[in-house]
Amino acid sequence: MTSDYGDDNIRVLEGLEAVRVRPGMYIGSTGPKGLHHLVYEVADNSIDEALAGHCKNIDISINANGSVTVIDDGRGIPAGINPQTGKSTIETVLTVLHAGGKFGDGGYTVSGGLHGVGISVVNALSSHVEVKVWRNQKIHTQRFEKGFAVSGLEVMPSPENRTGTTVTFQPDPEIFKESTEFDFATLASRFKELAYLNAGIRISFSDYRLELLGTDEPKVENYYFEGGIREYVSYLNENKQPLHEEIIYISQEQDKVQVEVALQWCVDAYSDNILGFANNIRTIDGGTHLDGLKVVLTRTMNSIARKRNKLKEGDANLGGENIREGLTAIVSVKVPNPEFEGQTKTKLGNTEVRKIVDSIVSEALTEYLEFRPNIADAILDKAIQAFNAAEAARRAKELVRRKSVLESSTLPGKLADCSSKDPSESEIFIVEGDSAGGSAKQGRDRRFQAILPLRGKILNIEKTDDAKIYKNTEIQALITALGLGVKGEDFKSEQLRYHRICLMTDADVDGAHIRTLLLTFFYRYQRSLIDEGYVYIACPPLYKLERGRNHYYCYSERELQQKIAEFPANANYTIQRFKGLGEMMPQQLWETTMDRETRTLKRVEIQDAAEADRIFTILMGDRVAPRREFIETYGPKLGLMDLDI
Repeated sequence: MTSDYGDDNIRVLEGLEAVRVRPGMYIGSTGPKGLHHLVYEVADNSIDEALAGHCKNIDISINANGSVTVIDDGRGIPAGINPQTGKSTIETVLTVLHAGGKFGDGGYTVSGGLHGVGISVVNALSSHVEVKVWRNQKIHTQRFEKGFAVSGLEVMPSPENRTGTTVTFQPDPEIFKESTEFDFATLASRFKELAYLNAGIRISFSDYRLELLGTDEPKVENYYFEGGIREYVSYLNENKQPLHEEIIYISQEQDKVQVEVALQWCVDAYSDNILGFANNIRTIDGGTHLDGLKVVLTRTMNSIARKRNKLKEGDANLGGENIREGLTAIVSVKVPNPEFEGQTKTKLGNTEVRKIVDSIVSEALTEYLEFRPNIADAILDKAIQAFNAAEAARRAKELVRRKSVLESSTLPGKLADCSSKDPSESEIFIVEGDSAGGSAKQGRDRRFQAILPLRGKILNIEKTDDAKIYKNTEIQALITALGLGVKGEDFKSEQLRYHRICLMTDADVDGAHIRTLLLTFFYRYQRSLIDEGYVYIACPPLYKLERGRNHYYCYSERELQQKIAEFPANANYTIQRFKGLGEMMPQQLWETTMDRETRTLKRVEIQDAAEADRIFTILMGDRVAPRREFIETYGPKLGLMDLDI
């Protein structure tokens, strides 16, 4: 039986109603990413004022009630009557999609919030928004709730001669059902990044949620970097050994496109770390600006190598990956009419930008290195060394290829495979040692769960090159079991044998170390595994609490104490502390850590690639002092104080 389908079934969404009905179309999701995206949209408006040369100071606060306030000293939103809507321009900007100063002449030459839906979307998805505008020696105030104006525009004389805009908003719990609580560290990372990308702008960030902080004073951080992206590269490399002290910096404008590039190679790094930004938005999926930089680096360095007789006639050119080994680079472009993929802007598509970056960097880098031949030679010597190491790695890769499941049916002998051949339903648990492996093999569901025990701690990828990686027995077993093939460009997700790679290590310091080694391997060797959401961390319990015939599994000391506090006074109970997975009976391991109905799996995500790169360098690199400082600072919170440093 079919229901009638007539004219009255067609619903027209008016104004901001569409945003509330389909918020994911505008902010990506209604989870933590979308929630924090609201703050970025408001802050981006202030940054756009700074890009236009009208704003120097931005103050951002998480208020005691969980709302957020953004204050700038820009020109202030125009406060007169908009000729198209007949309403105040403030109300128009807050309630009409695609209304803003970013679509015509004279508003903004360059902006991050290009689509013009930013502040109106924030308004639609907030329980309330309050706007104050200082302009023409007057204060203009208006309040909105769930996208609608609930007061008229109030105008009063201003006692101070200032301009600017203040926006306070409270995310609507009806939309953000998971949580409306902002994470300070997530926001701080973005604001610090914005300060690096816009030299000379001061950003102050405060958190007044004293109860959450457990302090009597608000948490305040200030960001100001006169050196801009040069200071950003210096920060990223602070725990590495630079190949050349001076950071190569290029800044130029061509065809109204502003290009900034900062480059520094390091001695003790075997991979590159290149970050791209377009109009202050991090383009995590790359784009034409990054393509242009990579191409021009390869061509320019090969040309200089031949001029300096580092490459002889008949020698093959150095590959781009050889030249970029050990490079930390930032390329930031400001484009008047950027073409982004989607509202969240993860990839730049303007074809003209590739040519502009190529042209600017080619001329400036060639001139820089011609006057500094010692730096040119140092970079080229490292690239040639990388080329030779790559050749050794290529020979080692052949060994892996011959053993690989992609070209052979031979799997590692220690692998207990699952019966399913469908990767989408299959999962593999990587465990340490035969004892844990035995419990996991007996406790698993053989239909879709595979077990791979590793012997001891695998090779630290951070401290070695590809040739040694491919010769390591445990890593060979890991590569072959997962169906990874060889590094980077050879990986294809359809060849992956399991779509859940679960790191299941002991809940102690040694287990944390092994987990970090494995994460380092995936991050450096096959980053796309993490980016595409295939890597998980299993969460085994720390304690088993028994009272009478009842038992409870506790995953932290805090959870244990909370459970004990629920018992009557003088109750008898016993506590079993699991020192390792091998101490757990197969049934216990299944119930707590492997059963899909009851377990907790944490998907590994990288919100901030630059910070992830820096922390991997600190924790897994050669230098002891930065690691000691990191552990002494964060150890008490993260349980790292017993690490062997």
